[in-house]
Amino acid sequence: MIGTLYGVGVGPGDPELMTVKAFRRLKEAAVIAYPKKQRGSKSYAQQIVEAYFSPAEKEMLGLVFLMTKDVNVLAEKWSETVDAIWEQLRIGKDVAFVTEGDPLLYSTFIHLMRMMQERYPDARIEVVPGVSSVNAAAARLQLPLADGDEHVAIIPACDDYETMKKAIEDHDCVVFIKVAKVIDTMIHLLRELNLLQNAAVVTKVTSNEEIIWNVEQLEGAELEYLTLMVVRK
Repeated sequence: MIGTLYGVGVGPGDPELMTVKAFRRLKEAAVIAYPKKQRGSKSYAQQIVEAYFSPAEKEMLGLVFLMTKDVNVLAEKWSETVDAIWEQLRIGKDVAFVTEGDPLLYSTFIHLMRMMQERYPDARIEVVPGVSSVNAAAARLQLPLADGDEHVAIIPACDDYETMKKAIEDHDCVVFIKVAKVIDTMIHLLRELNLLQNAAVVTKVTSNEEIIWNVEQLEGAELEYLTLMVVRK
């Protein structure tokens, strides 16, 4: 019998925010697959999982996801990744692919799931939702995302000034992910809208490396990739 591919959200950073179901799927799966960094350092999802499972007791499958825009290179690497998982599934092993946050919210698993469905239609897939960094940030900051009829948006931050401005103007609350590379643009925008005091920025929320920043001192700062900004009017 063909095994099942589980897309498992392991939460935003704190291992205790992994759901009971996620833990059970990881415990029962023959293989835990995780995004692997090329340079050898542990991926964020891998660190969360290793609070409970070690390579000594569980078969671990590290999969490299290249950071490149070369379409041909990406296609080849993605094919290799899907094939590697299928090799486990076709011999009856269940594979739990872990991702920080939620598997269907700006996650590597989304593309993996689509490619698996295209290349191997017989593959069985199940998704286990997880606590996202968006929810975790709201909890840590004690900042409601939406109440009553309010509108909330989750938007990848970019250097398109007018697009970011419109997002803030059109919503009561906006969570900007991937904000690190455009932090100066965002601070300039917040100053223009007189909303600097309404913004909060947090890196690696709920993890033991969490940092809640003083937004007014962030101009020119170099932030880690896993940084988001919440703007609530």
